[in-house]
Amino acid sequence: MTVHTEWRGQVLLASLDRPERRNAIDHATLVALREVQAAAAADRARVLVLTGAPPAFCAGADLGGVEDRGFTSALGDVLRGFGELPAVCIAAVDGPALGAGMQLAAACDLRVATTASVFGIPAARLGLALDEWTIERVSREVGWPTTRAMLLAATTATGEELHRLGFVQRTGALDVALDWAAEIAELAPLTIAAHKLAMERSAPSLMADPEVDEARRRAWASADALEGRTAFLEKRRPRFTGT
Repeated sequence: MTVHTEWRGQVLLASLDRPERRNAIDHATLVALREVQAAAAADRARVLVLTGAPPAFCAGADLGGVEDRGFTSALGDVLRGFGELPAVCIAAVDGPALGAGMQLAAACDLRVATTASVFGIPAARLGLALDEWTIERVSREVGWPTTRAMLLAATTATGEELHRLGFVQRTGALDVALDWAAEIAELAPLTIAAHKLAMERSAPSLMADPEVDEARRRAWASADALEGRTAFLEKRRPRFTGT
């Protein structure tokens, strides 16, 4: 199993469990996460807490499969799935939350993180490009200046830094997230569902921009994207040529 679940009253705890890959997301993990979301909806979880087995929250996508279009489509379904749930979704981050890990954290409603946790989107180090939905979501949750630095300069930020910006609402480890989840589970669920729906619907409706889609497709199909993945797996610096 790539994701383990445990019910704690009306709180569903879901733990990414690929520690040997620092909980990098592969297609099987995405399928498992969709099953977790379905279980949370069917069993009327009040709160869903998403975390990762040590030593990471999620170090990104498993680069062995990211070139598959089915992977990116499934990832989009998972990210949007957190917003579609009436339950409050909390990301409990302890360690790296990079790439797809940052996307998962941003897709959740609330975030608890240890101060030393590291957040970032290293796509520019890999020759890849994110979809418009993710860029809009991260920008809205984190703020434009920090998002620009993450996307255009591949910078990272700590849990402490993002707590000051409001992206991380509480600092601490999993126990802090579970305590907060228990508090939230006592609140009125229909009120929370109504507020969450309103906030999700307040986001701008993104129309597919053909120029943006083409730019993203060109990046993914480039020699640089292949070089980025190869260099990452070979643990060396990539040599990008812009082709």
